Amino acid sequence: MPLIATAAGSCGLLLDVLAQPSHATSLTPPQWTALLAAARAANLLGTLAARLTDAGIDLPPAPARHLSGALHLSLRQADSVRWETHCIARALAPLGTPVVLLKGAAYVLTAQPPARGRLFGDIDILVPRDAVGRAELRLMVHGWTTGKSDPYDQRYYREWMHEIPPLMHVRRGTMLDVHHTILPLTSRHRPDPAKLIARAVDTQVPGIKALSPLDLVLHSITHLVHEGELHNGLRDLVDIDALLRAQCGSADDWRVLAERAAELDLEESVGLGLHLAARHLSTPVPSEWIERLLRNRRSRRMLDWAYDRALAPAVESEEAGWAGLARSLIYIRAHWLRMPPLLLARHLGRKAWMGWRARTAPATP
Repeated sequence: MPLIATAAGSCGLLLDVLAQPSHATSLTPPQWTALLAAARAANLLGTLAARLTDAGIDLPPAPARHLSGALHLSLRQADSVRWETHCIARALAPLGTPVVLLKGAAYVLTAQPPARGRLFGDIDILVPRDAVGRAELRLMVHGWTTGKSDPYDQRYYREWMHEIPPLMHVRRGTMLDVHHTILPLTSRHRPDPAKLIARAVDTQVPGIKALSPLDLVLHSITHLVHEGELHNGLRDLVDIDALLRAQCGSADDWRVLAERAAELDLEESVGLGLHLAARHLSTPVPSEWIERLLRNRRSRRMLDWAYDRALAPAVESEEAGWAGLARSLIYIRAHWLRMPPLLLARHLGRKAWMGWRARTAPATP
């Protein structure tokens, strides 16, 4: 039940207009309201604005105001990302260690297709694991600090995860995630970060690199299919679709992508990501590569059922009675991939206990 083929509500309308901007010319006022609500819920309002603007669509006055505001916000945020990247470069330059941009910041600094209209929440960087402590110290000197004070949270990040606790700049309020690999240290899959760093490319900011275009595709897919909370799942899938259409135009491109996925121990993950992109956004992925990479066919039907419902933005999910169950299944699957069983049981048990304590704690007068 792929979204793009079957969603009768705002989610299907959003995907339809993103794929064919000319369809916006026939929308009624209620449909415009639904479209904008879905785009906002999916964090795709800027992307929608960019595609409609680039297609030269004549917009009604009210939607035009919303879309123009989103597009201007995305441009300001892109400028902010460039400025923050310069600040990061200055802070980390004395270390003489590679600093590699991931995800949205990498799209902006290397002019990848998803950058146009994208709205940002944070900046993600990758540094070698042996440089994390020194990088964190340099960033703290330059105004970034962690908001995670709980000892368990600190241990969770520093011993088991692929990143240190998120940092926030004390004056500018900008968020920064410092990674030393792209999947948790306890994950069932172990991509070698040194191989990612070795192929990183220069950016517009001296001293700062970004994942190579091919590795940006693989990381975007990995982030989506290993993520347990799909607040931005549909946006990530739209990113993947845009990256694949730009990077994989020939049979040889697909072969190279599959070989790189195997080199990084990401074959099954990439196969699932390609399947989801083809299923939901009609990304032109040759089926042979999905079959070669996604070998675990027994779980595909269950994953299709779950992602069909969980990828929809909140305005659709609230209408779908099974969306909560689908999101729970994906959350459990992500943690199952992230941790060995005993550690997973301890971690989820602690989260449940802390959640219960928070719900039952007396209100502060």
